[in-house]
Amino acid sequence: MRLLAFAASAAVLVASAASADPIQDREAIMKERSAQMRVLGPIAQGQKPFDAAEVLAALEALNANAMATDIDALWPAGSDTGDTKSSPKIWEDMAGFKAASDKYKADVAAALAAKPQDLPAFQSVFGAVAANCGACHQAFRL
Repeated sequence: MRLLAFAASAAVLVASAASADPIQDREAIMKERSAQMRVLGPIAQGQKPFDAAEVLAALEALNANAMATDIDALWPAGSDTGDTKSSPKIWEDMAGFKAASDKYKADVAAALAAKPQDLPAFQSVFGAVAANCGACHQAFRL
């Protein structure tokens, strides 16, 4: 399972690096991030049984995705037009957007480092990760 998560992340990163279109690249990164959240969210909500190996694999993939997110490369000046869901607020407050990204990266890394072995431990670290997604979408997504 872990190998599959890493392979999927690597494929997204290779494909995004090859396209050289920042809108497509950031869309690919966010789709991969969303896929991992769709694994973790139902577990955190108790809708799916807790499996420590599955959670760890998804957190590892989420962390790899977060670390591969280069704000300057994915949201360069001039990439605010076209088929994008990125809000103009990103370019108006790039420092705030980068700070939100840094907080997300730190919270994902902390969740992974915790290596949760049961549902309560997972829920205690996953809440911060999920809150970052919601806060960023609220502030920086159309």
